[in-house]
Amino acid sequence: MSIYVTEMIVKIFFLSGVIALPILIVWLNNRKRINETNQRTQIVLAAIEKNAETDVEDLLKKMAPQKKLLKEKLLSKLLWGGIISLVGLSCIAVGLYLDIKGIGSAKDHAMQYWLGGSILAVGIAFLVTYAVGKKMLAKEIAAEEKKMTTQA
Repeated sequence: MSIYVTEMIVKIFFLSGVIALPILIVWLNNRKRINETNQRTQIVLAAIEKNAETDVEDLLKKMAPQKKLLKEKLLSKLLWGGIISLVGLSCIAVGLYLDIKGIGSAKDHAMQYWLGGSILAVGIAFLVTYAVGKKMLAKEIAAEEKKMTTQA
């Protein structure tokens, strides 16, 4: 294979990943929302046909997807912060290992350290956001938990 064909294949993969993949993700997400709305509409119409006195607002409130609680949002930030920090640390560890063994050039090692450091910084940012959010939202979380126990 010539270099030109190889470059064309790389460009096609790059364009499909950068352009086509995000468009596909947005389209699938929109289709999912449309399908959920259509299903809710069919359920409400069927309920109205069977019983004309059905309270539609109450039915829609019961069918609405549950919002994530503040505690769940904070715990997901903690989870992602831990995962991303671990990935960053592992990138730095791989760079150190390659540096100690003398594999690759100094430029490669520097790139590995920069990559690991930037990923680690994102992970630490998630962990800091979790810690700050936990302190700032303590009263709201307690109120949500109290509300959930009274509803149950």
